[in-house]
This record gives sequence, C-alpha cells and structure tokens, in this order.
Amino acid sequence: MIYKINVDSMNFEVEVGEITGGTAQVTVNGKPYKVIIEDYDNSEGMIATAPVQTSVQAPVNPPVSTKPVVPAQAARTTAPAGAGSIVAPIPGLILDIMVKVGDSVEAGDPVVIMEAMKMENNLVTDVTGTVKEINVQKGAQVNTGDLIMIIG
Repeated sequence: MIYKINVDSMNFEVEVGEITGGTAQVTVNGKPYKVIIEDYDNSEGMIATAPVQTSVQAPVNPPVSTKPVVPAQAARTTAPAGAGSIVAPIPGLILDIMVKVGDSVEAGDPVVIMEAMKMENNLVTDVTGTVKEINVQKGAQVNTGDLIMIIG
C-alpha cells in the first residue's frame, strides 16, 4: 500500500510492502528500507504509528517506532543502509555526536542524537566495532538516507 505523508512541510511517498515476522519492506521516495516493527507480536501485524526504532541495519521513517543523535552543514553523502552504516532515518538536525573516530562501540550503543519532527531521537548502532568515519558535525541538517557515520 502507498501512503503520501507530509512531515514538517516535506512530502514523502511511503510504500509498505511485505511484512514478515516483524520486519517490513518499506520504500520511501524510491529508497528501499527494512523496518523492524516493535511489539509486532502484540500488534497482530499492524504497523505502529509511534516514532521509529532506528538502527544501523534498519533506517526507518514514519509510521514505525524511534529510540535510543559543522558549522551547520548537511551530510551530502547518501548510502543504503548496511552493516556499519548509520544513516538519517528522516530529515532532521544533528544535536550531538556521542562518539569520535577511533572510539569502540557495542551493538545497541547510542551514537548520535538527532532532532526530527520536534523530538530528540537517539540513533543506535547494531554492530560492535570501531567508529571509522563521521560525515556530519553538530548542527548539521540531514536528509533521509544521508550517511552519518560508518562503524567497522
């Protein structure tokens, strides 16, 4: 099913595809994402309308759930999500970068705080490793899919 949504005066076309075992195939403005649906077993297959759970392997956009984000300059590199890539799940402002290049991180650690839709969102990593690259600075505006960080 295709939904046309507007977030902070920005239009998105969101297509929700197959949902299997709590993971949905979602396409936002032509970019495919795998979305993990929180509390899937309790929702009886319905997609939650809460903020989005964001992780290295599952950048998401509304309507799923977000947790434990320059002189104001945006990240201009876009990349598909993959192991070790932290990408902007939705457009927003980088409020804080909690790690630096060379830091060790554990899966589940918050690495960036991002303000989006008037909420602070912790972007977390799903991999354990070392921060290899940071492509944004505090105060940067990012767009959906912008590459924020690489952890290897």
